[in-house]
Amino acid sequence: MERVVARIGKAHSLRGEVTVQVHTDDPEARFVPGARFSTEAVPGSGVPRELSLRSARVHNGIWLLAFDGIPDRTGAEGLRGTRLLIDTEDEAVPEGADEDAWYEQDLVGLRAVDPSGVELGTVSGLETGPAQDLLVLRLAGGGSAYVPFVSAIVPEVDVDGGRVVIDAPPGLLELNAD
Repeated sequence: MERVVARIGKAHSLRGEVTVQVHTDDPEARFVPGARFSTEAVPGSGVPRELSLRSARVHNGIWLLAFDGIPDRTGAEGLRGTRLLIDTEDEAVPEGADEDAWYEQDLVGLRAVDPSGVELGTVSGLETGPAQDLLVLRLAGGGSAYVPFVSAIVPEVDVDGGRVVIDAPPGLLELNAD
């Protein structure tokens, strides 16, 4: 099984670096020169099926990656939106790993319900942030909303049952709706 470890954002420099939205709990171990990632990109985009990491660094709290064969900004811009994947079949779960950690692909498509079971919508994404992650919901009544992915607001994630429970404070879904 493959897991998303990062999503490539915008180009950062003239040397082919890109920003990434990190989806791994151990970027220092994942982002080492020579690491190879399978890619998931828009068909026909020209993105290679696999990328080999040339360099990785953190700048102002943002991970910057560069890949072999992507020497300049133009090549880096072509990677935008690409997901970097690793094969997790042979990986052991690290001792002390957080059992309440989920990958975006585990969450997307789950039904979002309130504590009484009323349907709120569907999880359509996960945005990682420096302080906390945000669940992106496609609301049943239309539009979308961002919900802080903290146990006080999302007390239950039942991947096998296909749902997340959202105990949103009054006005949160309306406040964050777009």
